[in-house]
Amino acid sequence: MLCLLAVCKVGAQSSVAELTELRMDRQDSALVLNAQLKLELGPAVEDALVKGLAVHFVADAELMRDRWYWYDRKLGGVSRYYRLAFQPLTRRWRLNVSSEPISNSGLSSTISQNFETLSEALGVIRRQSGWKVANASDLDADGHQYLLYRFKLDFSQLPRPFQIAAGNQADWNLVISRSLRLSADMVR
Repeated sequence: MLCLLAVCKVGAQSSVAELTELRMDRQDSALVLNAQLKLELGPAVEDALVKGLAVHFVADAELMRDRWYWYDRKLGGVSRYYRLAFQPLTRRWRLNVSSEPISNSGLSSTISQNFETLSEALGVIRRQSGWKVANASDLDADGHQYLLYRFKLDFSQLPRPFQIAAGNQADWNLVISRSLRLSADMVR
């Protein structure tokens, strides 16, 4: 009986997206982002992938400066777009990574990689390191700067029927948003 309960719990898992590490490092004359995610796809998302649906993820990082008199000023930013798909003929997972949005019409400016398992493909998405967000010269030593990081599953890239149905399912709701205040040592 205990085994049956454990199987039910494992089968009932939903998607998980958590930020386990977020840090900014100064390398030479640039500020670079390093992030680590805990990303697990739920059964509904995995089932859609195995049936041939490509899933798109977006990770954004923006360096902002506080301003009391107006909206905060953007000093720099970086985005990564991921397209994850299962290739049924080869039984392999394909991950495309790009710094600009990936459209279904073409994958011209992407880096593609094939993986044997879904876990290996998700491992690349989980580790985001060495992203140049801004030049150190763009920082204001007297100002207060912060990093705004966002990661999400991009609904707009899904076919229209999935966009409508996915909004009501917890498996498809993968969103992370976090801010990180820069230290005084980082600015100087």
